[in-house]
Order: sequence, then C-alpha cells, then structure tokens
Amino acid sequence: MADNPRQGRPYRRLTAWLRSQRLPCWICGHEINYDLDPRHPLSFTLDHLIPISRGGSLLDQTNARPAHRRCNSRKGNRSTAPRQPKAQALRW
Repeated sequence: MADNPRQGRPYRRLTAWLRSQRLPCWICGHEINYDLDPRHPLSFTLDHLIPISRGGSLLDQTNARPAHRRCNSRKGNRSTAPRQPKAQALRW
C-alpha cells in the first residue's frame, strides 16, 4: 500500500508555512479564521493554483494558496477560482 504524500513531512511543512502567513482566502478574498476546527467549512485548507490532477506540483510553494474549506471544495479541480456572483442592486 502506497503512503499518502499529503500525510508526509514535506506536505505538513508546506501547510504549516502557508498557515503561518495568515493570508486571506485566495478564492473569495475574505479572512480565514485559522483557529477553527479543520472540519469547519470556513477553516483553512491548502489549495493548489494548478490542481494536482492537472499537473500541478503538490509541494511547490508557488502553487500553494490559502483557502476556506468551502471555497476549495467549490473550486474543485479547476485551475482558476470560480467567479463570484456580482452583488445585485436592491430594487425599491
């Protein structure tokens, strides 16, 4: 059985480095609460600019981005973040 590279020391180091930056979510632009339980939808996850399934590097710092778990899941394996819907003006 092959080891999961996301459980190895290099990946944990990359995740810790990105977490230490305390950057906002690169997808939605909102702040990330880095103290939330990892299972929370607004918790920090490491996202890849170029998805691994599309040839992106798992351990390349230039490919790593901070994201909310929910935003990362919504993005899927697209290489760009989904467009946010524009705010609608209220009609009176």
